[in-house]
Amino acid sequence: MTALSPVLKQATGVLAARGEGAVLYDEAERRYLDFTAGIGVTSTGHCHPRVVEAAQRQVGTLIHAQYTTVMHRPLLTLVERLGEVLPAGLDRVFFANSGSEAVEAALRLARQSTGRPNIIAFHGGFHGRTVAAASLTTSGTKFRSGFSPLMAGVHIAPFPDPTHFGWPAEQTTDFALSQLDYLLQTMSSPADTAAFIVEPVLGEGGYVPANERFFAGLRRRADEHGILLIVDEVQTGFGRTGKFWGGDHFAARPDILISAKGLASGFPLSVIAAPEELMGKAWPGSQGGTYGANAVACAAAVATLDVIRDEGLVANAADRGSQLRDGLQLVADKHEAITDVRGLGLMLGNEFRDAAGKPDPATASAAQQEAARRGLLLLTCGAWGQVVRFIPALVVDADQVDEAVGIWADAVSAVV
Repeated sequence: MTALSPVLKQATGVLAARGEGAVLYDEAERRYLDFTAGIGVTSTGHCHPRVVEAAQRQVGTLIHAQYTTVMHRPLLTLVERLGEVLPAGLDRVFFANSGSEAVEAALRLARQSTGRPNIIAFHGGFHGRTVAAASLTTSGTKFRSGFSPLMAGVHIAPFPDPTHFGWPAEQTTDFALSQLDYLLQTMSSPADTAAFIVEPVLGEGGYVPANERFFAGLRRRADEHGILLIVDEVQTGFGRTGKFWGGDHFAARPDILISAKGLASGFPLSVIAAPEELMGKAWPGSQGGTYGANAVACAAAVATLDVIRDEGLVANAADRGSQLRDGLQLVADKHEAITDVRGLGLMLGNEFRDAAGKPDPATASAAQQEAARRGLLLLTCGAWGQVVRFIPALVVDADQVDEAVGIWADAVSAVV
Protein backbone atom coordinates (compact mmCIF):
# COMPACT_ATOMS: atom_id res chain seq x y z
CA MET A 1 0.00 0.00 0.00
CA THR A 2 1.37 3.41 -0.97
CA ALA A 3 1.55 6.07 1.72
CA LEU A 4 3.28 9.35 2.45
CA SER A 5 6.89 9.31 3.55
CA PRO A 6 7.12 8.43 7.26
CA VAL A 7 9.40 11.38 7.97
CA LEU A 8 6.71 13.90 7.07
CA LYS A 9 5.69 15.05 10.52
CA GLN A 10 2.17 16.48 10.69
CA ALA A 11 1.72 19.58 12.85
CA THR A 12 -1.97 18.76 13.38
CA GLY A 13 -4.32 15.86 12.75
CA VAL A 14 -6.77 17.95 10.72
CA LEU A 15 -7.98 16.65 7.36
CA ALA A 16 -8.99 19.89 5.68
CA ALA A 17 -11.95 19.83 3.30
CA ARG A 18 -12.50 23.50 2.55
CA GLY A 19 -11.42 26.96 3.61
CA GLU A 20 -12.85 30.45 3.79
CA GLY A 21 -10.66 33.38 4.73
CA ALA A 22 -8.90 32.64 8.01
CA VAL A 23 -11.00 29.52 8.67
CA LEU A 24 -10.64 25.87 7.69
CA TYR A 25 -13.26 23.12 7.91
CA ASP A 26 -12.52 19.42 8.15
CA GLU A 27 -14.55 16.65 6.51
CA ALA A 28 -16.91 16.57 9.48
CA GLU A 29 -17.49 20.33 9.07
CA ARG A 30 -15.64 21.17 12.28
CA ARG A 31 -14.39 24.75 12.12
CA TYR A 32 -10.78 25.74 12.86
CA LEU A 33 -9.19 29.17 13.01
CA ASP A 34 -6.19 28.76 10.73
CA PHE A 35 -3.37 30.87 12.12
CA THR A 36 -0.81 29.05 9.97
CA ALA A 37 -1.99 30.27 6.52
CA GLY A 38 -0.08 27.42 4.88
CA ILE A 39 3.10 28.78 6.53
CA GLY A 40 2.29 32.32 5.45
CA VAL A 41 1.17 31.43 1.93
CA THR A 42 -2.56 32.16 1.82
CA SER A 43 -2.10 35.90 2.28
CA THR A 44 -5.61 36.81 1.09
CA GLY A 45 -7.14 33.91 3.01
CA HIS A 46 -8.45 30.61 1.81
CA CYS A 47 -10.31 30.84 -1.50
CA HIS A 48 -10.68 34.60 -1.73
CA PRO A 49 -13.45 35.08 -4.33
CA ARG A 50 -11.35 37.39 -6.51
CA VAL A 51 -8.39 35.02 -6.53
CA VAL A 52 -10.66 32.05 -7.24
CA GLU A 53 -12.34 33.87 -10.10
CA ALA A 54 -9.03 34.92 -11.64
CA ALA A 55 -7.62 31.40 -11.44
CA GLN A 56 -10.78 29.78 -12.80
CA ARG A 57 -10.91 32.20 -15.71
CA GLN A 58 -7.27 31.55 -16.53
CA VAL A 59 -7.62 27.77 -16.31
CA GLY A 60 -10.32 28.00 -18.96
CA THR A 61 -8.11 29.82 -21.46
CA LEU A 62 -4.45 28.96 -20.92
CA ILE A 63 -2.99 26.87 -18.10
CA HIS A 64 0.69 26.77 -18.99
CA ALA A 65 2.78 28.77 -21.42
CA GLN A 66 6.48 28.35 -20.71
CA TYR A 67 7.78 31.87 -20.47
CA THR A 68 11.05 31.51 -22.29
CA THR A 69 9.12 29.95 -25.16
CA VAL A 70 6.07 32.21 -25.42
CA MET A 71 4.76 35.15 -23.40
CA HIS A 72 1.32 35.40 -21.85
CA ARG A 73 -0.77 38.30 -20.60
CA PRO A 74 -0.93 37.39 -16.86
CA LEU A 75 2.87 37.37 -16.80
CA LEU A 76 3.19 40.77 -18.42
CA THR A 77 0.50 42.24 -16.19
CA LEU A 78 2.19 40.84 -13.09
CA VAL A 79 5.56 42.29 -14.08
CA GLU A 80 3.93 45.69 -14.51
CA ARG A 81 2.07 45.47 -11.20
CA LEU A 82 5.15 44.38 -9.27
CA GLY A 83 6.76 47.59 -10.43
CA GLU A 84 4.23 49.43 -8.27
CA VAL A 85 5.29 47.71 -5.04
CA LEU A 86 8.94 46.72 -5.39
CA PRO A 87 11.58 48.86 -3.65
CA ALA A 88 12.96 51.67 -5.76
CA GLY A 89 15.45 50.60 -8.39
CA LEU A 90 14.52 46.94 -8.49
CA ASP A 91 13.11 47.01 -11.99
CA ARG A 92 13.95 43.57 -13.42
CA VAL A 93 12.37 40.31 -12.26
CA PHE A 94 12.85 36.58 -12.72
CA PHE A 95 10.17 34.06 -11.72
CA ALA A 96 10.47 30.53 -10.35
CA ASN A 97 8.19 28.26 -8.31
CA SER A 98 9.45 28.13 -4.73
CA GLY A 99 11.39 30.17 -2.24
CA SER A 100 14.31 27.75 -2.45
CA GLU A 101 14.48 28.14 -6.23
CA ALA A 102 14.44 31.92 -5.92
CA VAL A 103 17.21 31.82 -3.32
CA GLU A 104 19.34 29.69 -5.62
CA ALA A 105 18.68 32.08 -8.52
CA ALA A 106 19.71 35.03 -6.35
CA LEU A 107 22.94 33.28 -5.34
CA ARG A 108 23.74 32.47 -8.95
CA LEU A 109 23.15 36.09 -9.95
CA ALA A 110 25.30 37.37 -7.08
CA ARG A 111 28.23 35.12 -7.93
CA GLN A 112 28.03 35.68 -11.69
CA SER A 113 27.66 39.44 -11.44
CA THR A 114 30.50 39.96 -8.97
CA GLY A 115 32.83 37.17 -10.01
CA ARG A 116 33.26 36.36 -6.32
CA PRO A 117 32.72 32.92 -4.72
CA ASN A 118 31.59 33.51 -1.15
CA ILE A 119 28.21 34.21 0.48
CA ILE A 120 27.70 35.37 4.07
CA ALA A 121 24.44 34.32 5.73
CA PHE A 122 23.28 34.97 9.29
CA HIS A 123 22.81 32.56 12.15
CA GLY A 124 19.22 31.40 12.56
CA GLY A 125 18.24 32.12 8.97
CA PHE A 126 16.11 29.81 6.88
CA HIS A 127 16.51 29.99 3.11
CA GLY A 128 15.27 26.62 1.87
CA ARG A 129 15.93 22.90 1.58
CA THR A 130 17.69 22.53 -1.78
CA VAL A 131 21.46 22.12 -1.54
CA ALA A 132 22.56 25.74 -1.97
CA ALA A 133 19.64 27.12 0.03
CA ALA A 134 20.17 24.57 2.80
CA SER A 135 23.85 25.51 2.90
CA LEU A 136 22.76 29.01 3.92
CA THR A 137 20.22 27.74 6.46
CA THR A 138 21.11 27.59 10.15
CA SER A 139 17.69 27.70 11.82
CA GLY A 140 18.01 23.99 12.65
CA THR A 141 20.21 21.04 11.77
CA LYS A 142 17.23 19.12 10.34
CA PHE A 143 17.37 21.28 7.23
CA ARG A 144 21.05 20.69 6.43
CA SER A 145 22.16 17.41 7.98
CA GLY A 146 22.67 14.00 6.43
CA PHE A 147 23.49 14.92 2.83
CA SER A 148 26.89 16.56 3.04
CA PRO A 149 28.93 17.99 1.53
CA LEU A 150 26.96 21.19 1.35
CA MET A 151 27.79 24.05 -1.00
CA ALA A 152 31.23 25.55 -0.46
CA GLY A 153 31.85 29.26 -0.01
CA VAL A 154 29.25 29.87 2.70
CA HIS A 155 30.12 31.67 5.94
CA ILE A 156 27.78 32.37 8.84
CA ALA A 157 27.76 35.56 10.92
CA PRO A 158 25.69 36.29 14.05
CA PHE A 159 22.17 37.68 13.75
CA PRO A 160 21.22 40.34 16.35
CA ASP A 161 18.96 38.15 18.50
CA PRO A 162 18.65 39.75 21.96
CA THR A 163 16.72 36.78 23.39
CA HIS A 164 19.41 34.29 22.43
CA PHE A 165 22.35 36.35 23.63
CA GLY A 166 20.57 37.82 26.66
CA TRP A 167 21.74 41.34 25.85
CA PRO A 168 19.96 44.59 24.99
CA ALA A 169 19.24 45.09 21.30
CA GLU A 170 21.92 47.76 20.86
CA GLN A 171 24.64 45.62 22.43
CA THR A 172 23.54 42.60 20.40
CA THR A 173 23.66 44.62 17.19
CA ASP A 174 27.13 45.95 17.97
CA PHE A 175 28.29 42.39 18.61
CA ALA A 176 26.76 41.06 15.38
CA LEU A 177 28.36 43.78 13.26
CA SER A 178 31.73 43.47 14.97
CA GLN A 179 31.70 39.72 14.37
CA LEU A 180 30.80 40.34 10.73
CA ASP A 181 33.85 42.58 10.45
CA TYR A 182 35.96 39.87 12.10
CA LEU A 183 34.65 37.31 9.61
CA LEU A 184 35.51 39.61 6.69
CA GLN A 185 39.00 40.01 8.15
CA THR A 186 39.67 36.35 8.93
CA MET A 187 37.52 34.01 6.82
CA SER A 188 36.01 35.66 3.75
CA SER A 189 37.93 38.59 2.32
CA PRO A 190 35.62 41.32 0.99
CA ALA A 191 37.29 40.74 -2.39
CA ASP A 192 35.99 37.15 -2.26
CA THR A 193 32.52 37.99 -0.87
CA ALA A 194 29.71 38.23 -3.39
CA ALA A 195 26.77 38.90 -1.08
CA PHE A 196 25.18 39.06 2.31
CA ILE A 197 21.83 37.25 2.50
CA VAL A 198 19.47 37.97 5.39
CA GLU A 199 15.83 37.79 6.48
CA PRO A 200 14.28 40.97 7.93
CA VAL A 201 12.65 38.71 10.52
CA LEU A 202 14.03 35.24 11.19
CA GLY A 203 11.28 32.82 10.15
CA GLU A 204 12.05 29.23 11.09
CA GLY A 205 14.71 30.71 13.36
CA GLY A 206 12.10 31.91 15.84
CA TYR A 207 10.36 35.07 14.54
CA VAL A 208 13.15 37.40 15.62
CA PRO A 209 13.10 40.85 13.95
CA ALA A 210 16.29 42.56 12.87
CA ASN A 211 16.62 46.30 13.46
CA GLU A 212 17.46 49.47 11.56
CA ARG A 213 21.00 49.81 12.93
CA PHE A 214 21.83 46.29 11.81
CA PHE A 215 20.57 46.87 8.27
CA ALA A 216 22.36 50.22 8.12
CA GLY A 217 25.55 48.42 9.09
CA LEU A 218 25.04 45.78 6.42
CA ARG A 219 24.34 48.41 3.78
CA ARG A 220 27.40 50.44 4.74
CA ARG A 221 29.70 47.42 4.54
CA ALA A 222 28.12 46.24 1.29
CA ASP A 223 28.64 49.64 -0.32
CA GLU A 224 32.19 49.94 0.99
CA HIS A 225 33.30 46.57 -0.36
CA GLY A 226 31.14 46.09 -3.46
CA ILE A 227 29.18 43.31 -1.77
CA LEU A 228 25.55 42.75 -2.74
CA LEU A 229 22.79 42.79 -0.11
CA ILE A 230 20.21 40.06 -0.73
CA VAL A 231 17.06 40.47 1.38
CA ASP A 232 15.06 37.26 1.69
CA GLU A 233 11.41 38.36 1.89
CA VAL A 234 9.96 34.91 1.20
CA GLN A 235 7.98 34.95 4.45
CA THR A 236 8.02 38.65 5.35
CA GLY A 237 6.90 40.07 2.01
CA PHE A 238 3.50 41.07 0.64
CA GLY A 239 2.20 42.82 3.74
CA ARG A 240 2.88 40.11 6.31
CA THR A 241 4.69 42.41 8.76
CA GLY A 242 2.34 45.40 8.51
CA LYS A 243 4.45 47.04 5.82
CA PHE A 244 4.56 45.76 2.26
CA TRP A 245 8.11 44.48 2.72
CA GLY A 246 9.60 43.42 6.02
CA GLY A 247 12.72 45.39 5.17
CA ASP A 248 10.63 48.57 5.04
CA HIS A 249 10.65 48.58 8.85
CA PHE A 250 14.43 48.95 8.80
CA ALA A 251 15.08 51.15 5.74
CA ALA A 252 16.72 48.17 4.09
CA ARG A 253 17.95 48.88 0.55
CA PRO A 254 18.37 45.49 -1.10
CA ASP A 255 20.36 44.90 -4.24
CA ILE A 256 18.40 41.69 -4.76
CA LEU A 257 15.00 40.95 -3.22
CA ILE A 258 13.51 37.46 -2.98
CA SER A 259 9.80 36.80 -2.48
CA ALA A 260 7.41 33.84 -2.63
CA LYS A 261 4.79 32.50 -0.15
CA GLY A 262 2.13 35.26 -0.04
CA LEU A 263 2.77 36.33 -3.64
CA ALA A 264 0.02 34.20 -5.24
CA SER A 265 -2.33 33.23 -2.39
CA GLY A 266 -1.42 29.55 -2.51
CA PHE A 267 -0.29 29.00 -6.09
CA PRO A 268 3.40 28.11 -6.51
CA LEU A 269 5.26 31.24 -7.57
CA SER A 270 8.44 33.00 -6.51
CA VAL A 271 10.40 35.96 -7.77
CA ILE A 272 13.75 37.69 -7.50
CA ALA A 273 14.06 41.38 -8.32
CA ALA A 274 17.18 43.40 -9.05
CA PRO A 275 18.20 46.55 -10.92
CA GLU A 276 18.51 46.29 -14.70
CA GLU A 277 22.30 46.71 -14.67
CA LEU A 278 22.77 43.96 -12.09
CA MET A 279 20.28 41.51 -13.63
CA GLY A 280 21.94 42.03 -16.98
CA LYS A 281 25.16 40.55 -15.58
CA ALA A 282 23.59 37.11 -15.22
CA TRP A 283 25.13 34.72 -17.71
CA PRO A 284 23.01 33.81 -20.75
CA GLY A 285 20.94 30.71 -20.09
CA SER A 286 21.43 30.88 -16.32
CA GLN A 287 17.80 31.81 -15.68
CA GLY A 288 14.91 29.62 -16.74
CA GLY A 289 12.72 26.71 -15.69
CA THR A 290 9.76 24.75 -16.99
CA TYR A 291 7.03 25.93 -14.63
CA GLY A 292 8.20 29.39 -13.56
CA ALA A 293 5.65 32.14 -14.20
CA ASN A 294 2.87 29.62 -14.79
CA ALA A 295 -0.11 31.45 -16.29
CA VAL A 296 -2.59 30.43 -13.57
CA ALA A 297 -0.15 31.33 -10.79
CA CYS A 298 0.52 34.71 -12.42
CA ALA A 299 -3.21 35.41 -12.73
CA ALA A 300 -3.64 34.53 -9.04
CA ALA A 301 -0.74 36.83 -8.13
CA VAL A 302 -2.28 39.77 -10.01
CA ALA A 303 -5.56 39.15 -8.18
CA THR A 304 -3.64 38.92 -4.90
CA LEU A 305 -2.09 42.33 -5.49
CA ASP A 306 -5.56 43.73 -6.31
CA VAL A 307 -7.01 42.36 -3.07
CA ILE A 308 -4.11 43.56 -0.93
CA ARG A 309 -4.48 47.06 -2.38
CA ASP A 310 -8.28 47.33 -2.55
CA GLU A 311 -8.98 45.80 0.86
CA GLY A 312 -6.18 47.62 2.67
CA LEU A 313 -4.59 44.39 3.85
CA VAL A 314 -1.19 45.86 4.69
CA ALA A 315 -2.86 48.28 7.11
CA ASN A 316 -5.05 45.45 8.39
CA ALA A 317 -1.94 43.36 9.08
CA ALA A 318 -0.53 46.24 11.13
CA ASP A 319 -3.77 46.85 13.05
CA ARG A 320 -4.67 43.22 13.66
CA GLY A 321 -1.04 42.46 14.42
CA SER A 322 -1.01 45.10 17.14
CA GLN A 323 -4.26 43.70 18.56
CA LEU A 324 -2.91 40.16 18.45
CA ARG A 325 0.37 41.10 20.06
CA ASP A 326 -1.41 42.88 22.91
CA GLY A 327 -3.58 39.83 23.49
CA LEU A 328 -0.66 37.42 23.38
CA GLN A 329 1.28 39.59 25.81
CA LEU A 330 -1.61 39.48 28.27
CA VAL A 331 -1.46 35.68 28.12
CA ALA A 332 2.31 35.70 28.52
CA ASP A 333 2.08 38.00 31.53
CA LYS A 334 0.11 35.27 33.34
CA HIS A 335 2.56 32.47 32.58
CA GLU A 336 6.28 32.49 33.37
CA ALA A 337 6.76 29.75 30.78
CA ILE A 338 6.28 32.31 27.98
CA THR A 339 9.34 34.50 28.19
CA ASP A 340 8.95 36.60 25.04
CA VAL A 341 6.27 37.74 22.59
CA ARG A 342 7.89 39.23 19.50
CA GLY A 343 7.56 39.84 15.79
CA LEU A 344 6.05 42.33 13.38
CA GLY A 345 2.50 42.67 12.10
CA LEU A 346 0.84 39.28 11.64
CA MET A 347 4.10 37.41 12.20
CA LEU A 348 4.30 36.84 15.94
CA GLY A 349 6.08 34.29 18.09
CA ASN A 350 5.73 33.17 21.71
CA GLU A 351 8.94 31.77 23.21
CA PHE A 352 8.73 29.07 25.90
CA ARG A 353 11.54 28.52 28.39
CA ASP A 354 11.75 26.39 31.51
CA ALA A 355 12.49 27.47 35.08
CA ALA A 356 16.22 27.32 34.37
CA GLY A 357 15.84 29.64 31.39
CA LYS A 358 16.47 26.91 28.83
CA PRO A 359 14.38 26.57 25.65
CA ASP A 360 11.29 24.45 26.35
CA PRO A 361 10.09 22.76 23.17
CA ALA A 362 7.98 20.23 25.07
CA THR A 363 5.70 22.88 26.56
CA ALA A 364 5.59 24.82 23.30
CA SER A 365 4.49 21.69 21.45
CA ALA A 366 1.95 20.82 24.13
CA ALA A 367 0.41 24.29 23.90
CA GLN A 368 0.33 24.14 20.09
CA GLN A 369 -1.34 20.72 20.15
CA GLU A 370 -3.84 21.77 22.81
CA ALA A 371 -4.74 24.84 20.77
CA ALA A 372 -5.41 22.60 17.76
CA ARG A 373 -7.71 20.40 19.83
CA ARG A 374 -9.61 23.53 20.80
CA GLY A 375 -9.91 24.75 17.22
CA LEU A 376 -6.88 27.00 16.66
CA LEU A 377 -4.18 25.86 14.23
CA LEU A 378 -0.64 27.05 14.98
CA LEU A 379 2.94 26.02 14.20
CA THR A 380 6.20 25.93 16.12
CA CYS A 381 9.62 27.24 15.10
CA GLY A 382 12.94 28.18 16.67
CA ALA A 383 16.15 26.16 16.91
CA TRP A 384 14.67 23.89 19.57
CA GLY A 385 11.03 24.22 18.46
CA GLN A 386 10.47 26.38 21.51
CA VAL A 387 8.48 29.14 19.76
CA VAL A 388 4.78 28.95 18.87
CA ARG A 389 4.04 31.23 15.94
CA PHE A 390 0.89 33.05 14.88
CA ILE A 391 0.73 33.79 11.14
CA PRO A 392 -2.89 34.21 10.05
CA ALA A 393 -4.11 35.40 6.66
CA LEU A 394 -3.97 39.15 6.18
CA VAL A 395 -7.79 39.20 5.94
CA VAL A 396 -8.19 38.11 9.57
CA ASP A 397 -10.66 40.33 11.43
CA ALA A 398 -10.79 41.69 14.97
CA ASP A 399 -13.31 39.12 16.19
CA GLN A 400 -11.17 36.26 14.91
CA VAL A 401 -8.11 37.68 16.62
CA ASP A 402 -10.00 37.92 19.91
CA GLU A 403 -11.27 34.37 19.47
CA ALA A 404 -7.76 33.10 18.78
CA VAL A 405 -6.33 34.84 21.84
CA GLY A 406 -9.08 33.32 23.98
CA ILE A 407 -8.37 29.81 22.71
CA TRP A 408 -4.64 30.34 23.17
CA ALA A 409 -5.15 31.53 26.75
CA ASP A 410 -7.15 28.40 27.57
CA ALA A 411 -4.67 26.13 25.80
CA VAL A 412 -1.66 27.57 27.66
CA SER A 413 -3.48 27.38 30.98
CA ALA A 414 -4.25 23.73 30.31
CA VAL A 415 -0.60 22.71 29.78
CA VAL A 416 1.52 24.87 32.11
